[in-house]
Amino acid sequence: MSDPGMRGPRLGLRIAVALATLFAAAGLGGQSLDRPVVVGSKVFAESRVLAEIFAQTLEMDGLSVDRRFGLGSTEILMQGVRAGAVDVYPEYTGTGLLAVLGETLDGRSGAQVFEHVSREFEARWGVRWLPPLGFENTYAIAVRGPVARELGLRTLSDLAEAGPSLVAGFTPDFIGRPDGLPGLEAVYGLVFRETRSLVQAVKYEALAAGAVDVIDGYSTDGRLGGMDVVLLADDRGLFPPYDAAVVVSRGVAEGRPRVIASLARLSGLLDEDRMRTLNAAVEVDGESEAVVASRFLAQVRPGSPVREADTSVGRGGRSFGLIGYMFGRRNELARQTGRHLLLVLVSLALGVAIAVPLGIAIQDWPGAETVIRGVGVLQTIPSIALLAFMIPVLGIGFTPAVVALFLYSLLPILRNTYQGVRDADAAAVGSARALGMTEGQLLRHVRVPLAAPSIMGGIRVAAVLNVGTATLAAFIGAGGLGDPIVAGLTLADTQMILSGAVPAALLALAVDGGLGAVERRV
Repeated sequence: MSDPGMRGPRLGLRIAVALATLFAAAGLGGQSLDRPVVVGSKVFAESRVLAEIFAQTLEMDGLSVDRRFGLGSTEILMQGVRAGAVDVYPEYTGTGLLAVLGETLDGRSGAQVFEHVSREFEARWGVRWLPPLGFENTYAIAVRGPVARELGLRTLSDLAEAGPSLVAGFTPDFIGRPDGLPGLEAVYGLVFRETRSLVQAVKYEALAAGAVDVIDGYSTDGRLGGMDVVLLADDRGLFPPYDAAVVVSRGVAEGRPRVIASLARLSGLLDEDRMRTLNAAVEVDGESEAVVASRFLAQVRPGSPVREADTSVGRGGRSFGLIGYMFGRRNELARQTGRHLLLVLVSLALGVAIAVPLGIAIQDWPGAETVIRGVGVLQTIPSIALLAFMIPVLGIGFTPAVVALFLYSLLPILRNTYQGVRDADAAAVGSARALGMTEGQLLRHVRVPLAAPSIMGGIRVAAVLNVGTATLAAFIGAGGLGDPIVAGLTLADTQMILSGAVPAALLALAVDGGLGAVERRV
């Protein structure tokens, strides 16, 4: 008789292989030569608007597009481009120079910076920069008007003197970039009384409420135009030129000339005033990126269709409350909920297929706790970091999200399975052994059935954790209920945030309730 403790792991492996094969057959993990152009963006409004302009331009020229907006950071997008998982996204020359290449400005002009990053990106990764769009969006440090007037702040050198008495609120990207907070510290010796990490939209609310005195902004910032703030001059030239341009992957640069020709038409069509107006339409007026982008394209490409604003699903629908807002977006929310549930169920199935047989197999092994602790180390890796680590190997989207969620689901299932089987009722086990049962029969007919409640408890914990963690999958383009949460945070739109958060909470309750019913039946 074969050992039942070993049949479990082999069964789990066969299930994992079958699921991986299913993903490949469904096209979830691969790419084809005629696949849609994947257009990505970062989380902030301007990046999303530009990406939507790119997407609609490609569609008007007869190309299909896959939108992957709101990806977490420059690092995530660049990893996606280098891996071929993202084809096109908007980037800035200064970001390419400092944040990606890790170089310094060294007195180079805007044209020289563009030439340099273009040459280096193509030489290192085959990634191509198209001619600039026509505007520069450099960093701008904004101080609350009353504070700036009271302290006489006009330049960043002035801010350096007053910094120890002020509270700063910077985006996580700015805090970590060499041309962000580290640059301010190195070039200006700037130190604040307190520095808070705030997402893009929240920092404006914090500044308006007086919770912070200083924030990072942009020269094309649509929000700052309507606020009582003072933009400080960069009198020592910390910030490099930030000319906006289209960045395309090696696959597009070498094999899809239609994409290049389509997007090259946008070069030189945007200036700072026009970009600021487009940003304000989204950030202040609450219009969708799709409407704003189509209106711009109708201006620069006569005859282009203009999309009408849908007030039932946008911020114009506030008068109906959250229920009305969600009802107006019911089809989109249903699609996002289905995608979210798929992420959870597939990752949970993989976790069960691996962790349950493994927990049974190691129940009498002296090194079991070492294995469990090793799996537990995965729980110490921040979710967004784990997702980012997956991109070079698995790209962006569904597959890396499922793998990350699968890894997070292992510990509770493995721990509960191991303890449940190991600690099965000693009297029952002893009685069964006295009746002449073999160890394999004991495991199959006594230990595992007695451990079933503990195993199901671990599965339920893993399922609820996966529902919550799956919202972060939006940062790598996997979709789901994280999409409206990320977009809402970008736009400071509470209803949009809740339209993702509320269904996610209900989904967690539903999944837990469903597994509770399975547990009772088991």
